[in-house]
Amino acid sequence: MTRLWMLPDGVEEALPNTAWRVESLRRALLDHYRSQSYELILPPLIEHLDTLLSGAGSDLEDQTFKLTDPVGGRLLGLRADMTPQATRIAARHFADVPVVRLCYLGTVLRTRPDSLGGSRAPRQVGCEVFGEARLSADLEILRLMLDTLRLAGIGDAHIDLGHVGIYRALAARLKLDEDDETAVFDILQRKSQPDLRDFAAARQLPVKAASGLSALMELNGDVSVLQRARQTLDVSDPQIADALSALEQAAAHLAALDNASPLHIDLAELRGYRYQTGLVFAAFVPGHGREVARGGRFDDIGAARPATGFSADVNELLRLGNSI
Repeated sequence: MTRLWMLPDGVEEALPNTAWRVESLRRALLDHYRSQSYELILPPLIEHLDTLLSGAGSDLEDQTFKLTDPVGGRLLGLRADMTPQATRIAARHFADVPVVRLCYLGTVLRTRPDSLGGSRAPRQVGCEVFGEARLSADLEILRLMLDTLRLAGIGDAHIDLGHVGIYRALAARLKLDEDDETAVFDILQRKSQPDLRDFAAARQLPVKAASGLSALMELNGDVSVLQRARQTLDVSDPQIADALSALEQAAAHLAALDNASPLHIDLAELRGYRYQTGLVFAAFVPGHGREVARGGRFDDIGAARPATGFSADVNELLRLGNSI
């Protein structure tokens, strides 16, 4: 009987003490988002699979549980992330609203965890802004992510900051096919200069573009990285220049906040690059091997208009925090 009652790997339940802590944090977070003019949505746990995997959900194929609808016969999916659902809701129900701010909190289900030891059933919380292309929206979302950590009692977070627009500008010059782009992405994540040299030689890549990719691997560290980037990268490219300007403004904004978090900049950070288009950021806690919150810009993905947002796992926030 004990074996019968075992839960699947990566799935957990909340017993009374933990459940009350979850509920207290849920109320604190949603009340705060509401005070910042965010509207709460409650998307369904299950949707048509092609909807879940469109736009911002394009990378979720392997993480999505699938089944056939016995009523309509269509293939369905259990949501693995709520961002695609928020995108769909913004496009369908708020198409005539210039700027939409949405928040959500609910369980998502995944076929495998994001990282070793991670959950397959995170209790995801997040905020999204649709229809605002200005950097102010990204900074607003970044502040809300920090507020979320603070409300969970996490006061020692470190922030990683990047911008996928720089990589996109360099990759566009190379005209890579999907397989080669995947190979370059893997090389950059491993920061392997020898592999990049071998790949560039084998594909006879233009020297200037290949050297730009090589430089990205070395451009990580404190805010001084941005000055080195201006000296190293081709800032005559407006996409690269705009990306560096956005990073500089974001870094200055973070430094001006009360109890500013330590900041690390990494121009080879391509988290979610297949659908994210601009500023990307993540929060880490010392001694914890994976991010505790993440976000970034995903313009014209699914909602066909500018968008930016962040998400986190409430269960993980509670394990790491100490306020509730």
